[in-house]
Amino acid sequence: MEYRRTAVIKLDTPEGADASLRETVEQFKHCANTASEWCWHGRRQIPEESGCQPETPRVSGDDDGYHVTSKAKAERALYDQLRDETDLTANLVQKGIRRAVEAVKSGVSRLERGEKTSQPHFSADSAVYDKRSATFHRDHVSLSTVDGRIECDYILPDDSETPPTKYVSDEDFEFRMAHLQYRDGDWYLHASMRKVEADEKSPESASKHRTVLGVDLGVNNLAVASTGRFWSADEFNHWRREYEKRRGSLQQCGSRHAHENIESVGQKEYGRFEIHLHTVANELIEEAVENDCSHIVFEDLTHIRENIPRATWQHVWAFRRLYEYVEYKVEEHGIEVVQVDPRNTSKRCSTCGFTHDDNRSGESFECQQCGYENHADYNASKNIGLQYLRRRQNADDGGAPVDVRLNRGTLNVSGEYIPPASTQA
Repeated sequence: MEYRRTAVIKLDTPEGADASLRETVEQFKHCANTASEWCWHGRRQIPEESGCQPETPRVSGDDDGYHVTSKAKAERALYDQLRDETDLTANLVQKGIRRAVEAVKSGVSRLERGEKTSQPHFSADSAVYDKRSATFHRDHVSLSTVDGRIECDYILPDDSETPPTKYVSDEDFEFRMAHLQYRDGDWYLHASMRKVEADEKSPESASKHRTVLGVDLGVNNLAVASTGRFWSADEFNHWRREYEKRRGSLQQCGSRHAHENIESVGQKEYGRFEIHLHTVANELIEEAVENDCSHIVFEDLTHIRENIPRATWQHVWAFRRLYEYVEYKVEEHGIEVVQVDPRNTSKRCSTCGFTHDDNRSGESFECQQCGYENHADYNASKNIGLQYLRRRQNADDGGAPVDVRLNRGTLNVSGEYIPPASTQA
């Protein structure tokens, strides 16, 4: 039987952090209340000035024809809107939506029992954190806020046998998730903790094998996986050029009507690309699941314009959105999404490690040292996976082996090819 405890931990917030935490909680409540409104009435919230009519509720296996109780449907409908309306990270936006869906589910259950209830409303100053948006330590926590990460020390009783000290200081208990709450002028962390069983701490468990899926992003191919699967950017680039032409023609008119139409074109462009990126994200996750990957590895997007000079602002937006979509969709599959330093991943040979500018020419890659030839983006995707492997070498993970998943077999940290088990017999 799983042994769980909730530890209520008072936080010592650094000077100036209170305003950031308050704003984070306010924006989290905005996400939850917006989602609650949408889910309770089962329709898309469209601004009145748009002149559009609300979408008629559609019945599905997760809905009763009026209330929406599907987390996936709510996230698809609201995620982009709430990301634009807030400064929260993708994970906190997702948690706000899911908090509302759970509350709506409870309300629907009460209605089904004939009890009176109303649309859930979130007024308490609280937000939900998990291991993606918070890093839990034994003496402090690092919380994601609208102004970046903030570290808060714990204020714990001196008696080691008194909760919450008893659980926080006990290595047998691990943090799972937490509710950040503001009460009577102080911040508290209501942390859910789980006791780690002996077999989970065994060397065999600690060294569980990991397999990663490397993903390269680009202008000609939106994404290329280390398994050899390509997602072409042809459709994306075609519509990007078409919408640019339409905007250009309307700008030449200069009329008020033309200006209103430019905004309409932008909305259509955004909607089309949103649907396309959701599809690519779903297929990327399917690729990882089918190949039994524990991690999906992207390049760090901080300086993406410098790393991909030909990328337009639409490409940069698409890369970031794709990463965010994958990040919040993989949670239900137990897969982690990480970013690595992309330096030299396009110039380095994934077979021998030789790095040179002449290795790559457009979409072709030919190693000047070992002669390895392949598509440049595919070579880069393997290097992105290998970059994560090298980083893991320095991590304290009990010596867990990690490989990069290929279309057939895997690559280890040394770049050595390991064929599928079926061919080794």
